[in-house]
Amino acid sequence: MAKKSVTFGCSTCGATAVKWTGRCSGCGAFNTMVELKAAETRLARASDAPGLTIEAADGDDGPDVPRLPSGMHELDRVLGGGLPRGGVVLIGGEPGIGKSTLLAQVCGAIGKTTSVLYVSAEESTAQVRQRLVRLGAVAPQLSLAHESDAQAIAGVIAARSHAVVVVDSIQLLAHSELPAEAGSPSQVRGCASILVDAAKRSGTALVIVGHVTKDGGLAGPRLLEHLVDTVLAFEGDRYQDLRVLRAVKNRFGSTDEVGLFRMGEKGLEEVSDPTGIYLTDRDPAATGSCVVPALDGNRCLMVEVQALVNTTDFPQPQRRVSGLDPNRVAMVLAVLSRRLGIPLGGCDVFANATGGARVIEPAADLAIALAVISAWKDIPVPPDVVALGEIGLGGELRPATRYAARATESRRLGFKRLIGPGEGRGRGRVVCASVSEAADSIFPRT
Repeated sequence: MAKKSVTFGCSTCGATAVKWTGRCSGCGAFNTMVELKAAETRLARASDAPGLTIEAADGDDGPDVPRLPSGMHELDRVLGGGLPRGGVVLIGGEPGIGKSTLLAQVCGAIGKTTSVLYVSAEESTAQVRQRLVRLGAVAPQLSLAHESDAQAIAGVIAARSHAVVVVDSIQLLAHSELPAEAGSPSQVRGCASILVDAAKRSGTALVIVGHVTKDGGLAGPRLLEHLVDTVLAFEGDRYQDLRVLRAVKNRFGSTDEVGLFRMGEKGLEEVSDPTGIYLTDRDPAATGSCVVPALDGNRCLMVEVQALVNTTDFPQPQRRVSGLDPNRVAMVLAVLSRRLGIPLGGCDVFANATGGARVIEPAADLAIALAVISAWKDIPVPPDVVALGEIGLGGELRPATRYAARATESRRLGFKRLIGPGEGRGRGRVVCASVSEAADSIFPRT
């Protein structure tokens, strides 16, 4: 009697092995190797080719990949010029952030001239149609479907009847040959494999929606991100109207671009010029406030950093941070206590980046420090000042990258002085070598 062949696969990265191991040899994760059924083994080996085609490195690649404009310039900016035909885009974000709204508007714009299919496994066609009517995105060449069978969707994609297909979402699809439940790692891996293969063969632009975990990562096996060409992250605070679209992975473009949107009554509105978007309600006379020219991709955004210092009677003071890197804030507070002698050990400190912004680059250290000093001294930072620089443990300042772009944007918004480290003195530039020197240039000695 023939011996049964058993194959094991990693639920995280998709690597296969002939026997079970406690640690995956592909990604190094522990206890992720599970036995694959016969159907799963066929799917894992479906892409294995009998031969190897070798080509010269200096061969002719032919014309560039044709792209299809999405109708939204901010999305096209992040994608690198539009949806690539035959490319697969995976977009993830928290529930309620606006993923379905964004794709409904994109489908409505493309559907005016090109055939588009919106497949929803979560909502009925009536619910999707109501959203399209509310957004004014109903188009003559836009079709809807409610389906959770991945094989049926792959068949429609392979038929080349639609130039663009949107699938919402991959976690609710199921493959009939896989015994696991929808959303399991094997189902997500199997469904994504046949959808991507159908899109590549037919030249159809495929957009897949993915759920995220509580940690913010895409749900499902890590192999899902490797299968697709582009991974987009749709971020924002649901209590704020600003949304940020950034590329985590992009085989057809750069990952340095970001797209900005505002959530309005009629859907998402593009923010082509982010000038002062985070400074609209700033009070220049308020203490504990400083502006930093932060870089997000290739865009320079002026962000207000706020701090509040309050004495406490409790033995353990509070440290609360929002929109900033908590580790960087803790280091800045330690430097201010040790190098400048500011008694923050008995004070509660709250630090915040206004408007729902996220600033995690070290170049914001000096702005955080000046905001804390301003709150502690109860003296406002002059309204024409922006701060930029990384703080070392000895209190020294290190220059930030792309200073020219930050300085240009600061002057364009009316700021006259930029405090930070570096060589030379440009127009309005105040060069400081340490955080104490920067503080002395802003606040009078007491």
